[in-house]
Amino acid sequence: MKRLATLFTFALLISFLSSADAWAQATAQISGTVKDPSGAVLPGAEVTATQTETGIARMTVSNETGAYVLPNLPIGPYKLEASLPGFRTFVQTGIVLEVNSSPVINVTLDVGQRTEQVEVQANAALVETRTVGVGQTMEFRRILELPLNGRMVTELITLGGGAVDIPAYASSPRSMQGQAAISVAGGLPSGVAYSLDGAMHNNPYDNLSLPLPFPDALQEFKVETGALSASQGQHSGAQVSSVTKSGTNEFHGDLFEFVRNDLLNATEYFARVDPRTGNKVHSTLKRNQFGGTLGGPIVHSKLFFFGGYQGTTERSDPANVQRWVPTPAMLQGDFTTVTSPACGRSITLASPFVGNRVDPSALSPIAVNLAKKLPQPTDPCGLAIIGVPAKVNTHQFVGKSDWQLSPAHSVMGRVLFTKESQPVPYALAPDNLLTTFDRGRSNLAQSYAIGDTWLVSPKTVLSTRLVANYTDIKRLGAAFFNFSATLAISRNICS
Repeated sequence: MKRLATLFTFALLISFLSSADAWAQATAQISGTVKDPSGAVLPGAEVTATQTETGIARMTVSNETGAYVLPNLPIGPYKLEASLPGFRTFVQTGIVLEVNSSPVINVTLDVGQRTEQVEVQANAALVETRTVGVGQTMEFRRILELPLNGRMVTELITLGGGAVDIPAYASSPRSMQGQAAISVAGGLPSGVAYSLDGAMHNNPYDNLSLPLPFPDALQEFKVETGALSASQGQHSGAQVSSVTKSGTNEFHGDLFEFVRNDLLNATEYFARVDPRTGNKVHSTLKRNQFGGTLGGPIVHSKLFFFGGYQGTTERSDPANVQRWVPTPAMLQGDFTTVTSPACGRSITLASPFVGNRVDPSALSPIAVNLAKKLPQPTDPCGLAIIGVPAKVNTHQFVGKSDWQLSPAHSVMGRVLFTKESQPVPYALAPDNLLTTFDRGRSNLAQSYAIGDTWLVSPKTVLSTRLVANYTDIKRLGAAFFNFSATLAISRNICS
C-alpha cells in the first residue's frame, strides 16, 4: 500500500507538471520522411537542422519507416542536412521557421558518395499541412513597418481575420494603460490566451494581455483560432503566441526616436480663442518615444544576449473642452448678463431679487471662495475653454539570454518590465477644480520566464517553462486643499 501510494503521488505530480507545461512553447518543428529516388524509405539517416544565425544544431535519426521529427526548434532561418552511407548528402537552405509552425520537409537521397552534396534552396514560404487551425503570423519586418498608433503591438492582432478591438471591455481600473481587449472569431476578449516566449502572458485580474515588448524587441507573433492543438487549448477563443528577439553570432541593434508636436497639428474646432488676437490657441503637445536594442554573442555559438529599452514622455495641456463657470459679475451679485438673450437665455429671478441682481452679502462666502478655484471664463456669459493637463512617463525594459549547454540541452531566460506614471491632473492645475474628476496612475508590470529544452533521445524532448507575472496597479486621487482654511468655514461647537 505504501508503494502504491508513492506511485500514485508520483503519477499525480507528473500529470500536474505535464498539464502545466502543455502550453504553446513559441517554437516550431520540422518533420518529414527520408527516401531514395525509387521511393523506398531509408531508416537510420542522420537529419540535422542548424539555425544559421546562431550555429546551434539539432540532430535526429530517421526511424524504421524513414520518418524523422525535430520538435521544439527555436524560430528563425535554418539549414537542413540529411546523410546516410552510400548516399549523397542532402542540404536544403532558406528554411524559415515561424512561431508554432510545423512544416513537412521530405528528403530524397541520391546514390553516391557521402562527401557529395545535393543542395536545394527553399526561399518560398513553407506550406503548413499538419495543423487544421486558422492562423496568421506577423513577422518582425511587418511589425516595424506597419503604422502603429503609439507603437502598441497589440493593435496588429486586429489585422488577423475575425479579430476586433472592444475598447469598452478594457476599461477596468485594474488594467495597464492601453491594455487591449481583442475578440477573435466572435469569442470573448477574456477567452484569448496570450503567451510570450512559450510562457503564459495573461493578466490574472481581467484575463487580458499583459504588456508585450515594443516593436523593435519583438521577433514575431501568431494569432490562431479554430481547431487548435492540445498545447494551445488553455482558452476557448484564440491563441496569440509571441516571441522576444534573441541574440545571434553577430552583434545587431538599433536606435530610434519618434516625435509628436502640436506645431504639426491642426487647430481643434473648440480651441480657446485668444482675446488679444482673436485667433484660436493651439493645444500644447510634446510627445517623445525613444530607445534602442542590442543583441549579440557572449560565447560564440553558445551563449547569447539581447536587451532593449523604450521610453515615452508626453506633455500636453489641451484647451478644447467647454464648461460654464460663474463670471466676475455673478460673484458681485450681477446676473443681468448671464440671464439675458445675449447669452441665449431669458430668465427673471424670482422675488425678493429685483432686476436680476443679488445683494453680494447674501452670497455664500464658501461658494465665492470655491469659485476662485475654477477657471476664468472667456466671455461675459461664463463660457470657459479648459482641458485636462497630462504628464505621462512610460518605461519598458526587456532582456533575454539563450544558452546552448550542449547539442541536446538549452536554456533561456527573459525579463520584461513596464512602468507607467502619471500625476493627478489637479496637481498640474491646482487652480482648476474641474480637473479633479480625472485620476493619476502608477502602474508596474513585471514578467519573468525561464525555459529549458532537453533532448533526452531522438524520440523524446522535455520542454518546460517557469513563469512569474506580477502587476501593481495604483490609481491616484487628487490631494485637495484645506477646506477650513481656504473656504473660511467656521464651526460652532456646542458643549
